[in-house]
Amino acid sequence: MQKLANWNTLRNQMLAGFIAVMIIVLVCAGAITYNSVSTLLGTKAETQMKQIASQANGRLEAIITQIDTLTLQAVNDVYLQQLFLSSVQGKAPNFSERQSLLKIANHIQAYSGVSNVELYTTDFARMFPLDEQKLTDLIEPNWIEQADKEKGRLVWIGNDPKNPDTVLAIRRINLIDRWFSNGGYLMVRINRSYFDFQSKLPDTGQRELMLLADSSARPIVTEGGALADISGLMHTDSQQVTLEQKRYILVKQLSEQTGWTLMILYPVSDVTDGISVLRWAIIVSGAIGLVLFIILSFLLSSMITRPILRLMRAMRNTRQGVLTPNLTQSYTTELNDLNMTYNQMVDNMNRLIKLVYEKEMIQSRTELQALQAQIDPHFLYNTLEALYWSLQEKEEEELADLVVAMSDLFRYVIGNPNKDVWVNLSEELEHIKRYLSIMSVRFGSRLVWEIDSEDMYSHVNIPKLLIQPLVENAILHGLEGKIGVGLITIRVEPSSLEPSSELRITVRDDGPGMNEQTLQAVLESMERGSAPSAKGKGMAISNVQRRLQLYYPSLPDTYRGLTITSSPGQGTSVSFDIPIYAKAFEANFSNEKLEGGTQ
Repeated sequence: MQKLANWNTLRNQMLAGFIAVMIIVLVCAGAITYNSVSTLLGTKAETQMKQIASQANGRLEAIITQIDTLTLQAVNDVYLQQLFLSSVQGKAPNFSERQSLLKIANHIQAYSGVSNVELYTTDFARMFPLDEQKLTDLIEPNWIEQADKEKGRLVWIGNDPKNPDTVLAIRRINLIDRWFSNGGYLMVRINRSYFDFQSKLPDTGQRELMLLADSSARPIVTEGGALADISGLMHTDSQQVTLEQKRYILVKQLSEQTGWTLMILYPVSDVTDGISVLRWAIIVSGAIGLVLFIILSFLLSSMITRPILRLMRAMRNTRQGVLTPNLTQSYTTELNDLNMTYNQMVDNMNRLIKLVYEKEMIQSRTELQALQAQIDPHFLYNTLEALYWSLQEKEEEELADLVVAMSDLFRYVIGNPNKDVWVNLSEELEHIKRYLSIMSVRFGSRLVWEIDSEDMYSHVNIPKLLIQPLVENAILHGLEGKIGVGLITIRVEPSSLEPSSELRITVRDDGPGMNEQTLQAVLESMERGSAPSAKGKGMAISNVQRRLQLYYPSLPDTYRGLTITSSPGQGTSVSFDIPIYAKAFEANFSNEKLEGGTQ
């Protein structure tokens, strides 16, 4: 059993997998062999097609040479020379003389595939056959110019634009007795079928396609769908082409005499028919090898990754900072050692986390209580000072109402701090109203306030006395430093962070405001915990800032804390964001009993 455990290592398992992969590689060699054989057969077929194309081109050259010889004999005939010489000298031939040219035409037609012979004078008038057809009505002038440049050589025009079933060729008649000057033109028409000599080529046992096109890519001999792609075939350099979704090997031969292109297309499928059995054998072997490789890879990867995945899930499965140990066992020695090491680490970390958590909770609770105790006397001091100024000016009845308002206000402030740390937003705003009412006794008509909050936010939980210090600062810094009426605005609205889950509370005054240097100094001192508040006591803003950070640790740093904006003559605005549906950890902390710690 010990020997088996020593063998059952991750290294040996991977080694076994590599051996299996090498076996699969042998199957891949079969595919390479198939590709090599296919390439060899394709090269052999291409060589065979070049031989066929060479034979076909030789057959084409023989036909062209035969027509060239017969037409040359015709233009050098003594009777034809004399007749065209007389025409050039201004003596028009009569009907019988023109009719005698039929013998020459029949001679050409009898020994070649020429279907018609036509003779024209230098002014392009037809001399034979006997009609008034003009040469320029049948062909483009550039072909006549080409015949003149060739000085008696046969020029192959290609397909007849008037009759697609015939091919045209023209040559100039040189007058021997007139220093080989131009005496007229001889044009022959050859049936296109005369060039379809595929049946006369050696039989290869396969169905190849033969195409013949003139210099303008017009088809002379074509088959099937190749007609539509003949121009592309002439200009492509690829040895394999696709016609009608079928692959062909393409071999091209250019005729120097005519400028025509001869193309032979051989089906690629015919090349590979001989190895169909080999192909299927290789495919089946490859498929079996692929299935085996997939199964082996799945089993091997499962053996390696499944224990690691269990360990990862155990590491991610944390609740309130407590790591969960992984109790599963693996079949691999290395993974079992890793899992055991992790479980030991989890035990140690859980003990440390519990200790640190309890210390931080006690410290945070103590700091919150200290901040709460700090804000209460500070608030009471300012309120009693406002009462002092009010007693000097008010009547007894007004003083009675003021005392009742202050009684409710003190009851709200001096409540049990452990029980009433969190209140509803509506309760906090009601407290703000009572405080503003008391302050209005002191400031009279100079103090005007506005509270804008929808009823749907009344249930939102908020730490007690979180807004009141900001209102107090707005009155003492914004209203006391202003001549005339001062407006204090408290607004509750959806935050720009996430309107569905965050609220933004803003306290704004229209007092003298602060310049950039003063505002920067306030922000820096606020972060240090010593921002100046009413009469330099240094408690309000820094106190609220610190309480926000402690009560709402889950908010992003950008949105956890106070945001202050101010400019000279435009007043000051202080705002902060709170969650709508989530209390911070202090909400549940007030009634939580810490194990091993002090409440």
